[in-house]
Amino acid sequence: MTHHRPNIAGPIAACRVAHPRRVLVVDDSRAQRHILALMLRRWGYDVTEAGSAEQALRQCADTIFDIVLSGWVMPGMTGLEFCRAFRALPHDHYGYFVLLTSKSEKTEIADGLDGGADDFLIKPVSPDELRARLRAGERILGMQRELIEKNRLIGDTLNELRHLYDSLDRDLIEARKLQQTLMRERVRDFGRASATILMRPSGHVGGDLAGFFEISARRIAVFSIDVSGHGVASAMMTARLAGMLSGALPDQNIALTGGVDGNRGAWPPEMVAWRFNRLMLDDMQVDQYFTMAYAEIDLQTGKTMLVQAGHPHPVLMRRDGRVEPVGNGGMPIGLIPGVTFERVELQLHPGDRLFLVSDGVTECPDAQDQELGAEGLNDFLRANADLEPAALLDALVWHLSARTDTPDFPDDVSGVLLHYRG
Repeated sequence: MTHHRPNIAGPIAACRVAHPRRVLVVDDSRAQRHILALMLRRWGYDVTEAGSAEQALRQCADTIFDIVLSGWVMPGMTGLEFCRAFRALPHDHYGYFVLLTSKSEKTEIADGLDGGADDFLIKPVSPDELRARLRAGERILGMQRELIEKNRLIGDTLNELRHLYDSLDRDLIEARKLQQTLMRERVRDFGRASATILMRPSGHVGGDLAGFFEISARRIAVFSIDVSGHGVASAMMTARLAGMLSGALPDQNIALTGGVDGNRGAWPPEMVAWRFNRLMLDDMQVDQYFTMAYAEIDLQTGKTMLVQAGHPHPVLMRRDGRVEPVGNGGMPIGLIPGVTFERVELQLHPGDRLFLVSDGVTECPDAQDQELGAEGLNDFLRANADLEPAALLDALVWHLSARTDTPDFPDDVSGVLLHYRG
């Protein structure tokens, strides 16, 4: 009689793996373990055997296994209990777990799936079926390995972005400090008048600028500017404009015409806007533009000349409580070549105030996304007309914060408040 060895190899070459997977075979039957181990080793796997679930669990504590083939019914700990304990091991490596069983009831299979098993094989194990289940496990483990690698790459990228963000955040904090130095004086008393600046950037750095400077002993200028866009580019433009409207650097001030001390002259407001427009289009040649309200005040007489270049209407607060918008709109600066700007003249009386304000105030939304608007601003100013300038501006910031229900505004909030005492 001739005995034929079972064909457990099959098409072996098709199932060999380039990097041998570690496989743990667990069964209380030594014969079953040896048959499975022989097949697996011929297919190129690195095989470890265990005669009980308890022994297998100890081996799993020291070695990472990619695939586990475990009998279900065993003395002591069952295969299902071992599967649950295997899934609870404190490592993030996923092992493909196959239960070997003679059970075929759907409820028992459902219990196995709930316990963490990935697949089932019915004893006695068919080599072809085992090979097919291993290939399925290989695909899942391959996808898991690819997912882990992608997650690692994502984590590395997020860490790099976090480092870049932290570096950028530190740079922006320093940039904000530098930008704040452009307006070292938030309040100045000119004797017959005082000027108070409001400046609340919506981010680290802002595109708004407000300020004042002395033209001569009896003439001063105040201005409010809003550069298009947000962020670093807008902040750099405000830095350039601040240098061109600086009282500390009269030779660079685009509004001044020369002279010394009390004899210093200045271009009228409409010419200041025109000069800025030509400078933006002919010399700077940038894609940005800005809006501006600029006023020159004679401290002795209260006579005021003003230009509004696309900026919100300046507000004249009379001593008797009346609130009057002034200006005629006008075009923004840096959009159209050759545009002209119109001068507006008004008379300030002792106790009057002139408020040049950016659209971050008038366009500040509430919870229903309704803007404050010019009328809303005028109502607020009428209701708080008795407050001193600094207190009035603080109250305005609180009012806007209450509307948005947050201390952060969607746009820069800025302006300058001139109080004429006469």
